[in-house]
Amino acid sequence: MLQYGKRIWILLVILLLVGCSQSSSEEGGKSGKELTVLFNFPTSTIDPHLDSNYTAVRAGVGETLVKISEELELEPWLAEKWESKDGQNWMFQIREGVTFHNGKKVDARAVKESLERASKDNPAVKAALKIRKMEADGQRLTIQTEEVFPQFPSELVHPNTAIIDVAEKDFDKKPVGTGPFKVASFEPGVALNVERFEKYWDGKAKLDKATFAFNEDANARQMALRSGDADIVFRPPVENLEQLKAEKAKIESVPGLRTHQLIFNMDSPYMKEENVRKAVDALMDRKEIVEHILNGHAVAAKGPFLADFPFAPSYEEKKSGIEAAEQYFTQAGFQIQNGKLAKDGKPVRFKVLTYSSRPELPLIAQILQAKAKELGIEMEIQQVENIDEYLAANDDWDFATYSSLTAPRGDAAYFLNAAFMPDGALNYANINHPKLTAIIHQLNKTVEANERNKLAKAALKIIDKEMLRSFIVHPNIIVAYRDGVKNWVTSKSEYYILTKELDVEK
Repeated sequence: MLQYGKRIWILLVILLLVGCSQSSSEEGGKSGKELTVLFNFPTSTIDPHLDSNYTAVRAGVGETLVKISEELELEPWLAEKWESKDGQNWMFQIREGVTFHNGKKVDARAVKESLERASKDNPAVKAALKIRKMEADGQRLTIQTEEVFPQFPSELVHPNTAIIDVAEKDFDKKPVGTGPFKVASFEPGVALNVERFEKYWDGKAKLDKATFAFNEDANARQMALRSGDADIVFRPPVENLEQLKAEKAKIESVPGLRTHQLIFNMDSPYMKEENVRKAVDALMDRKEIVEHILNGHAVAAKGPFLADFPFAPSYEEKKSGIEAAEQYFTQAGFQIQNGKLAKDGKPVRFKVLTYSSRPELPLIAQILQAKAKELGIEMEIQQVENIDEYLAANDDWDFATYSSLTAPRGDAAYFLNAAFMPDGALNYANINHPKLTAIIHQLNKTVEANERNKLAKAALKIIDKEMLRSFIVHPNIIVAYRDGVKNWVTSKSEYYILTKELDVEK
């Protein structure tokens, strides 16, 4: 009840902020174009180098050297071109005529200092970029990586590498970037207000102002759209989409690059056992999740990537259902005693983590809980506010529902490195698999596309065979927006939301 009250309070604060903004505009005699986006994941910081929600890039404040297109191809952004002859020594030509929001020129030195700061303050960025040294000369930035790294430019798509003026210090609340919008104000966990940057290098934005607000409650987001207090909402309740359509809202549901998963804690006495992980996976009813939780706006997952990616292997069919799960538990040395699953005479109790900003995840945990109960397994579900922070700081869990972008740069290497390498940013399970690590290392050094695909498939076969993670469904990206919003594009990568082309009718 307290949690529900907190969400309603946050929504009221958002509506008050929007209302005050509109009132001030009307009192000042302005009739500029303004728009409110309501996102599902709140953030306590908009520091581009640390914010795991990528708010600065999503809200059009920050930009990276390289971006990803909707066709999943790399495109120039702040770097107009790049090249390397050996995959280790790189040259990036920084675009002329770009300035930070404070008017300072963006040159190679400024880019170098920004990347140095990102690597210093974010260990995940340092591990991903593998930069040995950088040199700046005018608009020319040369970078040497620690090893041959053919996919290095794709790592510079990541929003945590956004270029900011590091001479400015209020990174948490007012980073100074290069995008079409600059920060007007930020209320942690509530909303980021931005205004048009008049000297944006790629032409002025069509909007004068925008609000990038947050609310984890899907019903509250829907209510904000229906009341007119939000123009665009991410992930409205799937069960209410037809109702929103009847009210003239526009709905986009497109296949994305995200996968809902179960992360198994390899430090858990239970999850160390391969057959236990396979038993938990066998309890997962993917068809029910697709049809009844996501109302068909998803496809069942066999691995981390959609089946049409060239690096997705063909998988063997897995056994599923209560009987299959019982067989796996038996092979792991478990017994059913007095209607309860037990190990060494002790009843089995699993602790499962979930979070509400993706409302289907707690429901998936509940389905799994119900299936486990049929086998006499007690399953405690704990809902946490920030899943990444909790997983990084605690090991008192057995497995967790989780959702992440798996191929945001159109390549398998990002997810394999992040989730399965010992120092990976998403390796919350503490996986340390020497054979898998060796394959990923080889992938990182391989240039030829077909050979890279073969290596990726080999890695994915190990992950699948040993059930190092369980992949549940690939959900569609669902966005609802009101009539009058123009030039909206539902980004497959989910990185680009407030763009210079986004517009609204007055």
